[in-house]
Amino acid sequence: MDWSIEQPVADGWYSASAGGNDEQPGTTGVALRQLLIAVGEPLVDVLAAPGGFDVAVHDVVILDPEEAPGTGAGDLVLVIGTRGRSAVPLVRRVARSGAAAVAVKVDADQDARALREAAIGGGIALLGVRPDVRWEQLESFARSAVENARLTGEADVGEALGDLFSLAQTVAALTEGIVSIEDTANRVLAYSRSDDEVDELRRLSILGRRGPESYLAMLREWGIYQRLRGGEEVVRIEPRPDLGIRRRMAVGIHAGAQPLGTIWVQEGARGLSEHSDRSLIGAARVAALQLIRQRSESTMAPRFRENLLTGLLESRIDGNSAAANIGADPRKSAVVVVLTLRPREHTGVSNRSEIELERAEMTSLISVHAASYRRSALVTTIGSRVYVLLPDLPDRHAESAVSGLAQEIVTAARSQLRSGVQAGIGSVVAKLDDVPVSRIEADRILDALGHDHTAEVATIDDVRSRVLLSEVLTMLRDNERVRDPRLATLRAHDADNGTEFARSLLCYLEFFGDVRGASLSLHVHPNTLRHRVRRAAEISGIDLDDAAERLSVQLQLALFRQTESRPRG
Repeated sequence: MDWSIEQPVADGWYSASAGGNDEQPGTTGVALRQLLIAVGEPLVDVLAAPGGFDVAVHDVVILDPEEAPGTGAGDLVLVIGTRGRSAVPLVRRVARSGAAAVAVKVDADQDARALREAAIGGGIALLGVRPDVRWEQLESFARSAVENARLTGEADVGEALGDLFSLAQTVAALTEGIVSIEDTANRVLAYSRSDDEVDELRRLSILGRRGPESYLAMLREWGIYQRLRGGEEVVRIEPRPDLGIRRRMAVGIHAGAQPLGTIWVQEGARGLSEHSDRSLIGAARVAALQLIRQRSESTMAPRFRENLLTGLLESRIDGNSAAANIGADPRKSAVVVVLTLRPREHTGVSNRSEIELERAEMTSLISVHAASYRRSALVTTIGSRVYVLLPDLPDRHAESAVSGLAQEIVTAARSQLRSGVQAGIGSVVAKLDDVPVSRIEADRILDALGHDHTAEVATIDDVRSRVLLSEVLTMLRDNERVRDPRLATLRAHDADNGTEFARSLLCYLEFFGDVRGASLSLHVHPNTLRHRVRRAAEISGIDLDDAAERLSVQLQLALFRQTESRPRG
C-alpha cells in the first residue's frame, strides 16, 4: 500500500476537477487518478504518466486508425483497430493533439516498452489495455467516471475507520499501552482492545466518543494541544492520581502543516515499551494517510496506489511517472525489502482465516515501522509477500540503516505474531527506474532463505552462493531438454525397487567424495555407501571420474530433492 502523503492545495483538499489541463467550457474534468480508480485494475495497466495523475480528463474518444483524428485537449483516446508496436505513430499523433491519455491494447513486453517511450516523449499518459478486454466495456466505465467526477471523489468513512482500528491495535502492541485515535475535534475515531485496567478518562472518552471537557480544558491550559499541533513531537502527560488519570503520551497527526488529529497512549500495567516514541511517530504518519483517504479518496483509491507500486516493482511503469504520485525523487537511490511469514512449528496456525489475519497484522506492523524510518516509504502486498519500497535514501550508510530497519521489524514480529517473519533486502539502486532490479534480488534472497527457518534477515552478500544455486536449479526446472535422462532412469529404478541409490549418490557428491562423512549423514556403513554409489553409476551409466559430469549430476539430483520437498496443494 502507498503510504505517501498527498499535499493540500492552496484552497482546500484536492478535488476531482483539479489537473494539469485547462478545463474546457461547460465540462467537468475528472483527474486521471480518479478515472483509473473507477475503471479498475482488471481492465488497464498504467504504463506511463509523465504528467502525473492529476491531469484532467474531460471526454472519452474512440480513435480508429482509418478515420480522421478528431481528438483534442483533455481527451482519453481509445485506440481501436490496431495494437502493440503498430500503434506507436498514433500515440505520437494523439500526444500532439493535447490529449490527456491514450489507451492501447498490448500483447508483449517489447510492445509495451516501445509504446511507453512514445508516450513519455509526447508527454501523454499511456494505459495498457488487456487483450481480452472489450472496448465498449472500457468506454462505458471511463465515460461514467467522467460524468460522475464529483461522486467518485467522495470517501468511504467506514473503510478508513476500519483501518484506524487495526492501526490502533498495532500501536498498542508496539508500545504495550492502551491506544485511542482522535480527530481535531477530540472525537474518538478508533481505539485498541485491552485486557489492562483503563483509567476513568479512557472509560469516559470511549463511552462518550469524546474526551471529557474538563480534562480537555486542562490540556489546553497546559499547552499540550499547542505542542501536538506544532509537529512530530511526542508529548508526555504526567499522571493525575487525584483525578484517576494515568500517565500518557501523545503525538499529533499531520498532513504537511495541517493537523488531522492525535494518537493517545495510556500507560498500562507493564509500562510503555522502550521504542514507544518512534512507534508513535510512524503510526502518526500512517494515520495521516488513512484520514486523508477519508477526506479525499473513493473506496478503491488505496487499491489504485497499490497497483501503481506493483507496476513499478514489475517494470510496468517507469520511475518518473510513479515518482510524483508517491512523493519521491526519481533521481535518488532506493531499495526494496520483501518480507513474508515464516511458519513456526506447533503454533497451530493452519487454517486460511488465521493465516490471513496474521498477514494483515504483519502488514500493519511493517507499515508503522517503515513510515517511522522514512516518510516516503511505500508498502504493498503481492501474493503472500509484503514489499517495502524505501526511496530517497541518503548517500551514506543506507545499507546499514535498511538492515537495521528489517531486523527491527522481524524482532517485533517475533514477539507479536504467532509466526515469525523473514526478510530479504535487495541492493540499493541509483534511481527509481531501477527499483525492479532491487525487487528481483530481494525475491531471490527470500527464496534462498526458504529452507532455512532459522534465518531472519539477509542481503545478497549473506546468501550469494545459495541465490546462485537457486538460479541454476530454476533454469534446470524450466528447461527439461537440458536434463540428463539417465538420472530419470536411476530414480525410476529406486521407485520400482525401493532402493536409495539417487539419494546416496547426491549425499556422496555433496560431501566431495568423503565416504565416511556421507555415510555418517545417511546413517549407513561406509561399505554400504560405496556399494550404492557403484550401483548408481552402473544403472545410470554416468562417469563419476568426469568433474563436469559430477557437477551436472549433483545439480540435477538437488533439483529432484527440492521438487520432492515442496509442500503440495
